[in-house]
Amino acid sequence: MSTLKFDEGRLMQVLVAPIVSEKATLVAEKSNAVTFKVLQNATKPEIKAAVELMFKVEVLGVSVVNTKGKTKRFGKTIGRRDNVRKAYVRLKPGQELNLGEAA
Repeated sequence: MSTLKFDEGRLMQVLVAPIVSEKATLVAEKSNAVTFKVLQNATKPEIKAAVELMFKVEVLGVSVVNTKGKTKRFGKTIGRRDNVRKAYVRLKPGQELNLGEAA
């Protein structure tokens, strides 16, 4: 487990949702990585600790991508999508994370 100590309540909130898309599936197959939507202010060590705590797996590394929200129009009004922070969590070889896929 990681040597740094984090607040467990905070770690439970860091991972917002798993991202299930074609790209995420491709990355998962290619480099044994799982993609998560995470909090805007989440750090890499926090994300690593959260995944290890919640899924009991060993994490090799974490890559983070910030995506700006697009401006969208709804008729006359202009709205904006939220900014998204994605984390690609690479797992150690032999480690597997099951996100409730149909068996």
